[in-house]
Amino acid sequence: MEKYIPYGHQWIDDEDINEVVKVLRGDWITQGGKIEEFEKAVVDYCGAKYGVAVCSGTAGLQAAYLAAGINSGDEVIATPLTFAATANTVVCCGAKPVFADIDENTLNIDPEEIRKKITDRTKAIVSVDFAGHPCEYEEILEIAKQNNLLVIEDACHALGGEYKGKRIGSFADMTILSFHPVKAITTGEGGMVLTNNKELYEKLKRIRHHGIIKRPEKGNWYYEIESPGLNLRITDFQCALGLSQLKKLDKFISRRREIAEMYNNAFQNIKEIIIPKEKDYVKSAWHIYPIQVQGNDRRKVFEHLQEQGIGVQVHYMPVHLHPFYRKRFGYKEGDFPKAEKYYQRAISLPLFPKMSNQDVEYVIQSVEKII
Repeated sequence: MEKYIPYGHQWIDDEDINEVVKVLRGDWITQGGKIEEFEKAVVDYCGAKYGVAVCSGTAGLQAAYLAAGINSGDEVIATPLTFAATANTVVCCGAKPVFADIDENTLNIDPEEIRKKITDRTKAIVSVDFAGHPCEYEEILEIAKQNNLLVIEDACHALGGEYKGKRIGSFADMTILSFHPVKAITTGEGGMVLTNNKELYEKLKRIRHHGIIKRPEKGNWYYEIESPGLNLRITDFQCALGLSQLKKLDKFISRRREIAEMYNNAFQNIKEIIIPKEKDYVKSAWHIYPIQVQGNDRRKVFEHLQEQGIGVQVHYMPVHLHPFYRKRFGYKEGDFPKAEKYYQRAISLPLFPKMSNQDVEYVIQSVEKII
């Protein structure tokens, strides 16, 4: 195989590398000043008040659920169409993920389905901006207000996206970002929780660092743990990379949108392909480009594209269909028909800023040929 195009890939340049090397040559490679500097830069970009950088998006979800006080017996409403981390971290808190089906157009959680799932045990709504397309936040926030629920936004796909003219990151009680290599910007592994709530911010900082509270009035060495925490810390050299990457985020998003437009133009009149939609009042970050194939064997299409050196993926098998969730919570096929129908037809095509136009055209031609 001469050519291989992965579904996603980081774009690291000499400027990024130099910024990391500067930190590695300094005194602080963790728990130093670069972490707060990165937090402030992301907060300023997103329009939030506070940010707590952590070691992964999954760690951010776990910290957010712990800060929200989600515990045994609680229920958290989420979409089944997400990476398992969204629900796994709920289970790790002892709570139950209660799934609500998707809107077929946006592939995001359907607010009307959320309303049907609320019980006296519901503690929070977790909205997932699938593929980078923001959820219906006006409606979701209104539902949360009416029912005294927290909104936790899993925006791991959506940094750089916008909803009704505002950047993602300031709508929910807490917003989680991911800086994995296939995301909008990368720190290698890494994540962040954004919030406008000072009390949640202080909780998140404690959770990130073992639950430690310093008590300097009792001595510079003295600390106490009033509630348990974890080591969810990120390093300074990762944050140096993040700061350098953040300067290019708008360029990265612009290129992602160009590639998505090329795909849209190529596939919009092919009846065997359903292209992803973008509402006119949002700006998708286009983390992935998921098509749905009709009238074809999805597996054959998938394997043919792989044989052509195209690193397609499927995002995602709905969480409720995984063996653990079937056994633990009794979920089964048919529970969420819209998410399941999407999954049966879904293929994510390569989409990342460093793709050349020639790469995009090769993907388009390969898809057209097999379809």
